[in-house]
Amino acid sequence: MPSIRTLTFPLVALALPSMLAGQIGPDITGTWRAETPEGPQEIIVRPDSSASFGDDIVRWRIEADSIHLAIGDEWMVYKFEVRRDKLTLSGGDLEDPIELKRVGPATPRPQGVEVPPAPPADRRAMPLVN
Repeated sequence: MPSIRTLTFPLVALALPSMLAGQIGPDITGTWRAETPEGPQEIIVRPDSSASFGDDIVRWRIEADSIHLAIGDEWMVYKFEVRRDKLTLSGGDLEDPIELKRVGPATPRPQGVEVPPAPPADRRAMPLVN
């Protein structure tokens, strides 16, 4: 199984909500879990455009059927599909799709931790692959 920058970065990847500052779409907020060869990996996707996995906090946004994750100073772009409590990510740096299961609501971002700034819209780490 590949990685969204090795699942310690992704899922992030994850992430992300049905409404983001007026944006309509599938609800991707919550706590999501993927089973990986390294064990379960969790990502928390919040309606404030932040997502956490491990100690990392990233910014996310949705455009049509793609989720953009701000990793460093670039956007990583993945196709996504939400069906009830299952989120499937594909493309980007993933060799195979990853399926996550919503296991609970999003927890609040730790106090004093800011949402990272958004990179320029045209800064993509790699092209979107189907």
